Formats: sequence, structure tokens, C-alpha cells
Amino acid sequence: MKRILLCATAAAVSLSAAFALGIGDKAPSTRVKMKNVDGRELSIKDVAGEKGTLVVFSCNHCPYVTAWQERIAAIGNAAMERSIGVIVINSNDPKAHAEDGYEQMRQRAGELRFNFPYVVDKTSDVARNFGATRTPESFLFSKEGTLVYHGAIDDSHKPANVQQHYLKDAIEALVSGKNVRVKETKSVGCSIKFRESK
Repeated sequence: MKRILLCATAAAVSLSAAFALGIGDKAPSTRVKMKNVDGRELSIKDVAGEKGTLVVFSCNHCPYVTAWQERIAAIGNAAMERSIGVIVINSNDPKAHAEDGYEQMRQRAGELRFNFPYVVDKTSDVARNFGATRTPESFLFSKEGTLVYHGAIDDSHKPANVQQHYLKDAIEALVSGKNVRVKETKSVGCSIKFRESK
């Protein structure tokens, strides 16, 4: 029975991965309004930057997110100063982890001094439409709205072990008008705890 469940889970993950956005694809769900930690309803389109847009799927409870959260805050805040719009999306069902609730999100955003929106994907459909499966998982789009980088923040959740700064390098290339050298990497983190589809 356990083996069947493991196979079913693996199949579900593979199916989700099969629908992940590809490099050059347009951002989906850009007009979906999501509740920000300041109470405003914002969409990806609302926060789009002059030079591009960074979308990061994240949450509060995941230990991988906790390991990367200060880097996400620093990269996001710096990207906004360089005309990249930034939005961090929590698609997790707080019934699975109470720590992923809205009030906890507000507290985390304040503690980390997010200068960008941290919003609730209340149906998890934005994550589904992106093909996102992990937290954290990043998607960087050009000013035309096409995907130029998808994957991990960098190559290690342990700051002392980082050698490749994938997301920072992709943002630098994008704002400089250069080709993003590493376009896709494997996101390492917790699985998104999707809300049930209605």
C-alpha cells in the first residue's frame, strides 16, 4: 500500500512538472488579484516592472524557505531598485501548516523588511498555472513578459556553501540587456501544499 501511495505521489509530481512553464513562455494568471500583507488586492500585472518581473513561490513553514528567506528579501528588494517588479506568492493551504496563515505572513514580511508584495494565492491556481511545485521556486520574466529564468535562488540552502548565484546573475543579465546564461535550474525545497480544487 505504501509503495502504491509513493508511486501515485511521484506520478502527481511528474504530471505537475510536465506542465511547468518553459523558457520563452508568457506569464500566466497575470490579472488574478491576490491579497497582499498590507491588505491590498494585487496581481502580477499590477507589480510588473519596467525591466521585468520576478515571481517567487514561497511560504512560512518550510525549512528551505527559512534558510533562503534573507537572501530572497535582499534579492527582491535590490531587484525593485533596478526596475524589476517583484511579488512573492504563498499558495500553501494553511490547514496543512498553520504557520502559513495570513497573519503569520504579515509578521514574516515585517521581520524580513520586504519592500515587495507577499500575497495569498487563495485557490492555489496561480501556482498550478505556473507549474510551480516547490517553495522556494523562482520565475523571472522579461519586460515583454516572457520567462528568462526558472528555478532555484542559488546552488545551496546553506549560505556558506553558495558558489552559483543563479537568480542574482539572471537579474543582472536581464537589467543589463544581456542573455541569461543559466536559464533553468532545479528548485530544491518543500512541496507546495495545494488547496483542493473546486
